[in-house]
Amino acid sequence: MRILICNDDGVDAPGLEKLSEAARLITNDVWTVAPEAKRTAAGSSITIARPITMRQVDAKRYSCSGTPADCVVTAMTWLFYDQPKPDLVLAGINEGRNVAEDLAYSGTLGIAREATFWGIPAIGISRVKQPRHAATDATWVADFIRRALKERSAWVANGHWLSVNLPAELPAPVRQPRIGRDKIGRSAEVVSEEANITTLIVPRGREHSSTEGDENSLIDSGHVCVNRLNWFGESKLDHSFVEKLAS
Repeated sequence: MRILICNDDGVDAPGLEKLSEAARLITNDVWTVAPEAKRTAAGSSITIARPITMRQVDAKRYSCSGTPADCVVTAMTWLFYDQPKPDLVLAGINEGRNVAEDLAYSGTLGIAREATFWGIPAIGISRVKQPRHAATDATWVADFIRRALKERSAWVANGHWLSVNLPAELPAPVRQPRIGRDKIGRSAEVVSEEANITTLIVPRGREHSSTEGDENSLIDSGHVCVNRLNWFGESKLDHSFVEKLAS
């Protein structure tokens, strides 16, 4: 089994290494293509008609000067051009949850979306900031991925992928949340004003607003949250599939 791992936090991000560790428990054919630096909120944008630089960091490991989704594009069009394509694309583990509007903005989920354009099953994995890491985390994530693949008929379909949010501590029960609302980009700060030019910055952070049953409420109560997403919105998972992921 061939697995491609990408992220939006950069090739040296700790979450990328955590996910690589989990993937190597599943197969020894693990490849990594990740941005050379942090590219948060890049969404599903790709680079067209402009140069992209690929740097080999290690065996089966590359950095990419482009966007997170470019990591998938360059892998498919160059790295695996004349060899078998991956059987699975994993994105993450993102530093911070991906909820609400993040489903559109997230570079992590943009990776998963791009993979589906190539007909490859994909799972985007995110985790709350400053989690309580344990030595068994990689094993739990690997087992979760195995269970998801075993039940692939419940979610692997044209244009569909999984978005998974991990809580602070693993293992944890698995639930399908309702997609909530938690506005990002709520304000702008003026950096400088000169003549007819104003320079702004939109600060990081969100209100962490939540209502019962949405992603934030379930993540904060210690649940793993799983949604099946597609190019056009959300699709409900079969309840028995969520139960099997939790077993």
